[in-house]
Amino acid sequence: MAQYRSHTPDTLSYMESYLQTFHRTQDIFLEFHTSKATRTGADRQDRELRQLMADQRAKQVHHRTVTNRRPQAD
Repeated sequence: MAQYRSHTPDTLSYMESYLQTFHRTQDIFLEFHTSKATRTGADRQDRELRQLMADQRAKQVHHRTVTNRRPQAD
């Protein structure tokens, strides 16, 4: 609403009301706020999971390649 090109007394009233509501209820965001340590741990787990998935894909590709070569060698 703040991005409207022009405002009427009604739109200004709405924005003021929304701002007051935000300030009354902004504490809810603290419940979901992550600390620096939590964020660091989540980033580490994300990297580990991505590496594990990449390793598994590489093994699957290698296994398929080896399986496809066997009939040709026989």
